[in-house]
Amino acid sequence: MASTFCQNLCLLSLFVLFSVSSAKPISHWKDQSPSSSQAKLQAEKLIRGLNLFPKDAINAGDNAPAVETSKIVEKQFRFPVLGEPGPSIQEFGHHAGYYKLPHAVSARMFYLFFESRNSKKDPVVIWLTGGPGCSSELALFYENGPFHLTKNLSLVWNDYGWDKASNILFVDQPTGTGFSYTSDENDLRHNETGVSNDLYDFLQGFFKQHPEYVENDFYITGESYAGHYIPAFAVRVHQGNKAKEGIHVNLKGFAIGNGLTDPEIQYQAYPDYALNTSIITQSDYVDIKKLVPSCVQAIKRCGSKGGDACVDSFDTCNTLFDQILSIAGNINYYDIRKECKGELCYDFSAVETFLNQKTVRDALGVGNIDFVSCSTEVYDAMITDWMRNLEVGIPALLEDGIKVLIYAGEYDLICNWLGNSNWVHAMKWSGQKEFGAAPTVSFMVDGVEAGQLKNHGPLAFLKVHNAGHMVPMDQPKASLQMLQNWMQGKLASSKTAERLAPQ
Repeated sequence: MASTFCQNLCLLSLFVLFSVSSAKPISHWKDQSPSSSQAKLQAEKLIRGLNLFPKDAINAGDNAPAVETSKIVEKQFRFPVLGEPGPSIQEFGHHAGYYKLPHAVSARMFYLFFESRNSKKDPVVIWLTGGPGCSSELALFYENGPFHLTKNLSLVWNDYGWDKASNILFVDQPTGTGFSYTSDENDLRHNETGVSNDLYDFLQGFFKQHPEYVENDFYITGESYAGHYIPAFAVRVHQGNKAKEGIHVNLKGFAIGNGLTDPEIQYQAYPDYALNTSIITQSDYVDIKKLVPSCVQAIKRCGSKGGDACVDSFDTCNTLFDQILSIAGNINYYDIRKECKGELCYDFSAVETFLNQKTVRDALGVGNIDFVSCSTEVYDAMITDWMRNLEVGIPALLEDGIKVLIYAGEYDLICNWLGNSNWVHAMKWSGQKEFGAAPTVSFMVDGVEAGQLKNHGPLAFLKVHNAGHMVPMDQPKASLQMLQNWMQGKLASSKTAERLAPQ
């Protein structure tokens, strides 16, 4: 199940529209990627591990509402929520909409937008969930959205929702995920070029719909496989700004939580992390380290040849991860403090039940289509993208002053903090030496150390204490303060930082 969840939780894909009549029925779709049987099995295991059972492998938009123009079709909605978030409840704007992607055959992208509970002048933040192929609604209801979903399908306000510091977008992407849909196989994306172009198109459509937010600071955030999506999207936005392609997006930075960004470096860290956390023994470590060179070589072949070589690298390198799991036993690879109960590592089943209710679908304006929590078809379509290195575009962004925050919960195995720290330190940019020499300081929340931070210039790395793969779920207060401090340029404030010995 190697970096399976590492591709879990992110947003957006856009595509070329000619006419719905040219679309091919989903049942006639052919496998367009050099599919890996292991990848399909891992995708299914991932979904079961979250206690999710989507009826369909992809959202084909059966019985979907018509969205005929290449613009945002949006409506305001209000869910009944228990409790009060504050005196200005009536002023909050909750929006749901579809965007007919201008560079797709029949793809429609679904999103949810929540105005800030603090001020409409707060930054606009977009959150991308990974998988690849898992809906952003998983993060919305279980991590950093305005409210949480209880097992009895009630909504309660999230005291630490990121809408308390930002106007936040949650997008179902790539197309076929969540409520986003297409009836044509040509709209499936297989690499970050397609994903980032779609996201850029969506963003342009969103700001045309909401010009009042164009001047706001803009930040890209997400976790897991979004470690691929986010750098590619940031590069695309920055390029669009430089080329004056459309509406200027006030991009200030991006943040990746427990992401998969540079697989060649991150996969090498698995044995070290497993040994350091006593998941494996020293003798196990010696044996597993022998598998690393073949993984590294396979990733290099993927980088030079692409296609089947990337599928081979996926199989080769995940064998390394599976070897660790075979020794560790019934461990929750998203949070090694916990065990998976049966096949379940988490129970997110309420989100499927809630979003498939007719009253909820009517409120969101999605018609009678089913919610696809995680799509095995989207996962499989992106398999040749898995081992690609997305770190390569980040140095140029840093040089242009775009802020970058890489954070990771310390108990996640799949996209562990050590692998993320290693690629951040290895990244070549003008501040590399100074970043490496920077002191490790305490990230303080309410007078208690909530993490350990290194930063220099626009680059910051934060290891978050007492958190697994999903930091906003495990440490909601710390994650909100992290976001606020980072966007305000105060993440390493001298008032809260305490110098530590290098670690």
